[in-house]
Amino acid sequence: MKKSILFGAVLGAMFIGNAMAADITIYYSPTCPHCHHAREFISQNLVYEYPNLNVTTVNVMESANRDEFIATLKKCEYKSGGVPVMVVGEKCFQGYGASMGDDIRAAIEVDMNADAKAVAAENKKAMESDADAFRNANAGRASAIVERVVEKSDVKKN
Repeated sequence: MKKSILFGAVLGAMFIGNAMAADITIYYSPTCPHCHHAREFISQNLVYEYPNLNVTTVNVMESANRDEFIATLKKCEYKSGGVPVMVVGEKCFQGYGASMGDDIRAAIEVDMNADAKAVAAENKKAMESDADAFRNANAGRASAIVERVVEKSDVKKN
């Protein structure tokens, strides 16, 4: 088991910059239970499975983020302003259910080579075997998630 964790971590480090995973931007509301589940899935699974994945979270309840969220809805051709909205590379997802996991993984892997996909599969297997141990061995991956903060000086004045 420990060899599997170490193997995935070492191989994952070797592929950083070689075969980039599609990054994720997730638009969420702090009061939305589906958003909470989507963010949990990303933070507890995907950032560990994909060693070079970067995630940006955007709180749509912050007025400074609304223009960006509206532009994303238009880009994704969504008529509803429901959250979460996840943009994974060029693919958009609205809402969240556990059954979406494989579709999100497929979108992350679009531009990854076979070796990088094999690392992700090995990491996923290690997570299924002992998630806590794998997360502890790869604790630095928690920093792959950043909250987009719009500075007051960046906000347009009406």
